[in-house]
Amino acid sequence: MTKMTVLAGALALGLVPAAVQAQEIRAVGAFPESFVFTREIAMPFADLVAEESGGALTVAFTGPDAVPPLEQFEPTQAGVFDMLFTHPAYHAGTTPVGLAIDAISADPEARRQAGILEFIDSYYQETQGMKLISAPPTGSVGFRYYLRDPIQGAPAFDGRNIRGTVSYHPMIEALGGAGVVMGGGDVYSSLQTGAIDGAAWGLTGALDFNWHEVAGYMAEPSFGQVGLMIFMNLDAWNALSAEEQAAIERAAIRLEADSVARFDALATEERAALLELGMEVTEFAPEEATQLNTLWSNGVWQVAEGGAPEAIAELRALAQDAGLAE
Repeated sequence: MTKMTVLAGALALGLVPAAVQAQEIRAVGAFPESFVFTREIAMPFADLVAEESGGALTVAFTGPDAVPPLEQFEPTQAGVFDMLFTHPAYHAGTTPVGLAIDAISADPEARRQAGILEFIDSYYQETQGMKLISAPPTGSVGFRYYLRDPIQGAPAFDGRNIRGTVSYHPMIEALGGAGVVMGGGDVYSSLQTGAIDGAAWGLTGALDFNWHEVAGYMAEPSFGQVGLMIFMNLDAWNALSAEEQAAIERAAIRLEADSVARFDALATEERAALLELGMEVTEFAPEEATQLNTLWSNGVWQVAEGGAPEAIAELRALAQDAGLAE
C-alpha cells in the first residue's frame, strides 16, 4: 500500500482535519508497484503533487493487475481514472503521436522550450480528450535488447522473434527479426518457453522482471530514449482549480528536472547487477552497431507517421528546427 493510499484512507475515516482534507486523483499505471518506473516516477510524482498543492491533492495509483497496460488508455479517456502513467506506444493503435517522443532528444528542458510537449498536449486534448502532464525521460540513452542467445554476426536477429511494442518493429525487422507485441509482464514466461528469442526494453527494469534467469545476454550498444508519459483525463483536469492545475504543472517540471541523471545512475547500477547475476554482454556487428540510433529513430517516425502523418510531420519539423531530432 502506498503512502498516497494510506493518506486517502485516513481522510475517508475522518482521521485528518477537514481543513487539510485532500482531493484524490485516481490514477492507473502500466507498471507494478514494485517496478522501477513506478518507484522512480509514479510515486515521486505523487509526492510532488501533494507537496506542491500543500496537501490539497493526492494521487492514488492502481496498477496493471487491475487493468492490463495495453488497455489503460480508453478507461482513462472514459473517466474511470483521472490520470494515466504509461508509455505512449501502449496506445499507439488509438494514436501514435505520443510515441514520437522516443525519437526526440532526451532533454526535458529543451523539449519544453521547443514546444514539443505543448504540441503533443494540444494534439491529445483536441483529438483524445486527454492532457499531457509530464514526459520524464529514463536516462540519456533508453533501450537495449535482452536475448536468450548471443548475436552471431549480421543481421543480428536473423530468424528470431523479438518482443517489442510497435515502435520497435521497423528496427527489429531491419535487423532480420520479427517483432512480437506483448506487455513487459509476459516476457519472462515467453523467454522461458522460447516463444520469443529476446526482448527490447529500457536500461532499467529487466532486473525487476528477473529476466537474467531466462535471458543470458544483454546486447550492446544501447540506443534511443524512453518517453514515459503522465496524462490526465481532460474533464478531470478542467474540473481542477487554477491553483491545483498550477501545482500539478510545477510537480511535472520538477519530476522531469533530474530524471535523466537519476536514471543514468540507475542504469549503471542495474547493468553491474545483471552482470554479477551471470548475464553476459553480446555485441552487434560494427556495421549494425553504428546504425542503431538511426534505425531506431527512423522506425519510430515511420510508425508514428503511418497513423497521423500531418501531425507527425509538424512535430518532427518542430524537433528538427530545435536540433532535437534527425
